[in-house]
Amino acid sequence: MAPTDEAGQAAPHASPFGTTPPTRPPAGPDSRMPRWLPRAMVLALALIAVFQLGSWAFHQLIGLLINILIAFFLALAIEPAVSKMAARGMRRGLATFLVFFAVLIASAGFVVLLGSMLAGQIIKIVEDFPDYLDSVISWVNGHFHTDLKRVDVQEGLLRSDWLRNYVQNSATGVLDVSAQVLGGLFQLLTIGLFSFYFAADGPRLRRAICSVLPPARQAEVLRAWEIAVDKTGGYIYSRGLMALVSGVAHFILLQALEVPYAPVLAVWVGLVSQFIPTIGTYLAGALPMLIAFTVDPWYALWVLIFVVIYQQFENYVLQPKLTSKTVDIHPAVAFGSVIAGTALLGAVGALIAIPAVATLQAFLGAYVKRYAVTDDPRVHGHRKRGEGPSPVTRARALWERRRQGPEDSADGEGDGGGDGSA
Repeated sequence: MAPTDEAGQAAPHASPFGTTPPTRPPAGPDSRMPRWLPRAMVLALALIAVFQLGSWAFHQLIGLLINILIAFFLALAIEPAVSKMAARGMRRGLATFLVFFAVLIASAGFVVLLGSMLAGQIIKIVEDFPDYLDSVISWVNGHFHTDLKRVDVQEGLLRSDWLRNYVQNSATGVLDVSAQVLGGLFQLLTIGLFSFYFAADGPRLRRAICSVLPPARQAEVLRAWEIAVDKTGGYIYSRGLMALVSGVAHFILLQALEVPYAPVLAVWVGLVSQFIPTIGTYLAGALPMLIAFTVDPWYALWVLIFVVIYQQFENYVLQPKLTSKTVDIHPAVAFGSVIAGTALLGAVGALIAIPAVATLQAFLGAYVKRYAVTDDPRVHGHRKRGEGPSPVTRARALWERRRQGPEDSADGEGDGGGDGSA
């Protein structure tokens, strides 16, 4: 039996190396919880709650954040004009107002002119629709040996189920269209106000940002701001050039086809195709096709073919060249940035992707250490002059050796035979 002390507990037994301490009983259900565990659980729950709240707030404010981003780039686009007017003594707020007022007047005049033209052409299409229908019916009767009449076709269309369903859906969707129009106007107003404040209070905004940064960081922020202004202005300039080229090309086509309102349609195609990404090309080409259809249905087909061919030329030849010159980025980088921006933010991302990537590339370029490139033909892509024979020279020498080879061997055999006979 093990010895015990006065308290009745097992006494430590002696060993050759000293006394062994008593063993502790195993932890049971009544053992105490570590003090740090409740605090860690509360902290983890608080972090999860903050993350969920931030994620919910971000998804609720994503529309406002996108509008602010668009307004910021618009303010950068008009910054050079506002700064030039302010440098001449004009108040910055008044200069910003004048720039916005000029853009608003030009846009309103273009929309009014385009709307009146479109309304007149729609009326003309409605008035000439019976003649178009007669020509189509006569073509079908002549080629397919049928006996269709315009009255029968009109009655069939008026009594068709799809027309009745279309009218009902259009009547019920009037409120939805009105809500979308009001929402779009409110969004434009929001973007306009934020862009006005960013442009008018640009120096104050830069001072507010720099006031919370050390001097070294202030210089970096101001340099990044200046780069963003230059790249955004270059992007707008490149878009304006492409709009001009597109307008001139489509004006020549429409004028050759004698389509009415050719100048207005050319301006429409140039502006809409360049400043409305993704779907701008299709919106721009639909209106000239509609107007050309009123002149001759075959003209609409020619316009469609021209729009498709010119779009491919612009995407793969004109746009990469102009963008690389004005924004100073590689055409492949410009094309990839547009795809990435569209995947992230849709049409807005496609519109601001190129100036954003150009700004980031120019800003980070100052922190990349560059070295002298080795003098190697694999780097330069061609052999320098005087460094050796050119490929043409080497090929010519090889051909001469092959052509002279049989003659040299025949001479050698003849000489050997003569020596042996002697």
